[in-house]
Amino acid sequence: MSSTANAIATPARPLTVHRGAADTRGLTTVARFRTRCATCNLRELCLPCGLGSSDMARLDEVVYTRKRVRRGETLYRAGDAFESIYAVRSGFVKSSVVLEDGRDQVTAFHMAGEIVGMDGIGNDRHAADVVALEDSEVCVIPYARLEEAGLGRQLSKVMSRELVRDQGVMMLLGTMRAEERLAAFLLNLSQRFRARGYSHNEFHLRMTREEIGSYLGLSLETVSRLFSRFQADALIAVQQKHIRILDTDGLRAVMRQERS
Repeated sequence: MSSTANAIATPARPLTVHRGAADTRGLTTVARFRTRCATCNLRELCLPCGLGSSDMARLDEVVYTRKRVRRGETLYRAGDAFESIYAVRSGFVKSSVVLEDGRDQVTAFHMAGEIVGMDGIGNDRHAADVVALEDSEVCVIPYARLEEAGLGRQLSKVMSRELVRDQGVMMLLGTMRAEERLAAFLLNLSQRFRARGYSHNEFHLRMTREEIGSYLGLSLETVSRLFSRFQADALIAVQQKHIRILDTDGLRAVMRQERS
């Protein structure tokens, strides 16, 4: 658990969402805009490692549509019937749940090459809201067709990868102090952007500081104070949502509490 560069290029654009026959807004038919998994430059991030050519061909038959999700629009909501999982092809989305006291709790940020929607597999209902933080595009992968194609094992590998990531986030929130959490968050974004071929030390935050705080279990005031402190310590340079990492080793030291 899910930035860019000088000219802040947005990560490769995501694919489509499916909400039943009645909801066709933003859907793109394969005939005109087909992007095959085998030729997609995000396949190494999105798909399990070692997927054979025959499996890839079967997956190409399953992923048959794309959906554009505008900034602020919802891909799906908690309680919606589970029909598909979605591979983010471009843009940035967040997952969140509503707590008992009515507060919105951000549970994840997802970028290009990552999968969302697996929260609905167990109960046939989605457990979270997923909202686009910027204009995005997702690949729609109907779950029933995935099973029919005999790709359940490959999906299990993806789920395992996501589970490991979620466990890492739980450790982050459960054992780290506030400054460690923010340092870890920035380094994690840096690593994820690097994996996608973007600058790892200069990027634009798609989420607000309040959303970062919700995700990290910190107040907005604490997040703002830590950004100011990191800038004063010459770890980062901040201009609104634009972040430049000046001292990667320094941020790592914050995580290990080696910096005075």
